[in-house]
Amino acid sequence: MKKFSWLVVVLLAGMPTLALAAGTIDGGSKQATNWSAIGMFIGFVALTLVITYWAAKRTASAADFYSAGGGITGFQNGLAIAGDYMSAASFLGISGLVYTSGYDGLIYSVGWLVGWPIVTFLIAEQLRNLGKFTFADVTSFRLGQTDIRILAACGSLVTVAFYLIAQMVGAGKLIQLLFGLDYWIAVVLVGGLMMIYVTFGGMKATTWVQIIKAVLLLSGATFMAGAVLYKFGFSPEALFAKATEVHPKKIAIMEPGSLISNPLSAISLGLALMFGTAGLPHILMRFFTVKDAQAARKSVFYATGFIGYFYILTFIIGFGAITLVSTDAAFLDGAILEKTKSGIAAIKGGSNMAAIHLANAVGGNLFLGFISAVAFATILAVVSGLALAGASSISHDLYSMVIKGGTANEQDEIRVSKIATLVLGVLAIFLGIVFENQNVAFMVGLAFAIAASCNFPVLVMSIFWRGLTTRGALIGGFLGLVSAVVGVVLSPAVWEVTLGYAKGSAPIKLDNPALFSMALAFAGIWLFSVLDRSKRAAVDREGFDAQYIRSQTGIGAAAATTH
Repeated sequence: MKKFSWLVVVLLAGMPTLALAAGTIDGGSKQATNWSAIGMFIGFVALTLVITYWAAKRTASAADFYSAGGGITGFQNGLAIAGDYMSAASFLGISGLVYTSGYDGLIYSVGWLVGWPIVTFLIAEQLRNLGKFTFADVTSFRLGQTDIRILAACGSLVTVAFYLIAQMVGAGKLIQLLFGLDYWIAVVLVGGLMMIYVTFGGMKATTWVQIIKAVLLLSGATFMAGAVLYKFGFSPEALFAKATEVHPKKIAIMEPGSLISNPLSAISLGLALMFGTAGLPHILMRFFTVKDAQAARKSVFYATGFIGYFYILTFIIGFGAITLVSTDAAFLDGAILEKTKSGIAAIKGGSNMAAIHLANAVGGNLFLGFISAVAFATILAVVSGLALAGASSISHDLYSMVIKGGTANEQDEIRVSKIATLVLGVLAIFLGIVFENQNVAFMVGLAFAIAASCNFPVLVMSIFWRGLTTRGALIGGFLGLVSAVVGVVLSPAVWEVTLGYAKGSAPIKLDNPALFSMALAFAGIWLFSVLDRSKRAAVDREGFDAQYIRSQTGIGAAAATTH
C-alpha cells in the first residue's frame, strides 16, 4: 500500500510539469495549453487514484480482484457496463464518422446497440449461473479444461489487443490536442495510469471508475447535443439542412452507401458488431460481478437503455460538428484547408476530434475542458476493463487452470494477473504508437469481428448444443480466430493504410472478415463435433444435462462473497 501512495504523489506532482512543458511545443495538431481542461483532467485522475486506493484496501481474494466479490447491484453494473461499452470508439469515433460520412456513420452505433438483445436473451442468465470469473469457465464447464481454456485465452487476448489499439489511439490524440504533448508521450501516460488502476484496484476500482465515467459522459453528451439543437431552434430538420449545405458531399450525407458501398462489407460489418458484443471478454466478465442471474438480466436492461440513449446523442453531435466546426477556421488546419478546400478534411487533430472541437464551439473553453476530461475518463475506464479481462485470461485460465491444474493458491494467481497487466500495458503502448492514424471506431470493428468469430460461436454452442465436443470447439474456434485475424491483416485498412502497401494491393478486398470467419467457425464446430467419436466426446455430450439444469436454475452457481 505504501508503494501505491508514493505512485499517487509522484503522478499528481508530475502533471503540472507536463502541462508547463506542453506550452513550449508547437506545430502539427498540437494546441496551446488549455488550463481548464488540464485542471479537470488532474482532478479526475486524482479522484480515480483515490478510488483505486480505497479498492486496493478491500481487495484481498481472487473473487474481489476478478469480480468485486459479486457485490455489485444490477443498476450499478448496468451503469458500469455502459461505461465499459461507451468507449473512445463510441464517443470520438462515431461522432467522427458521422462528421465525415453523415448518416452512414450510424452503422456502427446501430450494430453495437442491437447486439444487446442477443446478450439479454441468449447468454446473460446462463453466463452468471455457469461461470465464476471469466467466460472460459462457461465454455469449459463440460468440455476439456486445458484445450478450451487455451482457445478462450487466445480469443480473449487477440480481441483485447485490437480493442486496446483503438482506445490508446483515441487517448493519444486527445492528450496531444489537450496538452500539446507528443503523441507517444500521451500514449505512455495513459498506459501507465491503466496499469496502476488494474494492478492495485482490480475489479472494484475498475467498476467505480466506469460508473463515474458513464455518469459524466452521459451528462456531457446530453448538454452538448442540447446546445447544438438549441442553436437550431430544437429543429433536427434545420440542423440537417444546414449540414447538407456546408458538407462537400451535400445531400449524399443523408443517404446510405457513402461509407460502405460494398453490400458484402456492410453485411460483414453488421454481423461483427451484433454478435461481437456477446464475445467481448471485458463485457462478459461484468456478469460475474453481480450476485445472481436476475441481477445479470437487470444489468443488461439498464445498460441497453443508457447505451441506446447515448448513441442517439452521438448522431446529433456528429451533425453539429459538421455545421459548427467545419465552418469555423479556429478549428481547422490552415495548410490542409488551403490544399483540400474542405473544412471536413482540415479539422485539427483529425475526424476523431470532432466532438472535442464541438464542445469548444457550443460551451467555450470551460466546457471543452470538461468534455476533454470526460473523454479521457472514457478511455481510462475502458482500457482498465480490457486490461483486467486480458490479465484474467492469463492468470485464471492459463496459469491457474491449465498450468497449475486448478491447484494454484489465490495470492499466486493475483500476482500473475498483476504481472500480466504490466505486460499488456507495455503491449498496448507499443500498438497504440504503431496504429496512430487509424479511425478508432474502425479498429474496434475489427476487434468485434474477432470476438464474433471465435468467442461467440464457442460460447453459444457450448451453452445450447448438446452435440458440441471439445475437438469440435477447439478446431472450429481456432478456424474462426485465425481466419478473422488473417482477414483483418490482409484487408485494405491494415494492408494498405497501416502497413503502407500500394492502394489496391490488399489480397482480401473486404474491410471486415466476420461474414466468412463466423461461418467458418460455426461450420467447423458442427462438422468436427459430428465426426468426433472419441471417449472424450461421449463425456462432453453426457455432461450437457447437468450443465443445462444449472444454467437455467442457478443451482450450484458461484455465490457472491460481498454484499
